[in-house]
Amino acid sequence: MSGYHIREVIIDTLGHFWHESFGQIYPTLSKAEAAGHVRRLAHGKTSGSVFELTDAGAQRLRELLLEPDEPARPRNGVLLRLFFGTSLGPAACIELLRDAERRATFALERLEAIRSEVAHEVDAGARYRMLTVTYGITVSRAQRDWARESIAVLKMSSDQRS
Repeated sequence: MSGYHIREVIIDTLGHFWHESFGQIYPTLSKAEAAGHVRRLAHGKTSGSVFELTDAGAQRLRELLLEPDEPARPRNGVLLRLFFGTSLGPAACIELLRDAERRATFALERLEAIRSEVAHEVDAGARYRMLTVTYGITVSRAQRDWARESIAVLKMSSDQRS
């Protein structure tokens, strides 16, 4: 695949839990090529060089997948804004939370659709893909419910001040 195609596949298949930018993909492909983990096959018609995974690359991938996970440090723009909610006021915070609720609801609907597609798959990898989808459903449902509860708290606080 080309770097462009790799990114498309990541978005289409892993996008509910993983994101990569071109700025991450292309340097990684260059390093992987230098290490002998991928081989440049040809120049693609529309999207640059095409690469394939080598046997050494498949082995390195397995090694990387077996390494302990290092959780990413959280960066949540909604929480940052709510932390400074006294500067924004309750109405602006409620709008932020409504937007968070809408996004979580949209993600939940999308993941439910993916779950139904994966449920009909019969290959050996389907159960592992289902684990990633059900994780996303659980997190999206929790985010939606938290947003709803937080809106209720802010509305109650605003009503008590009036």
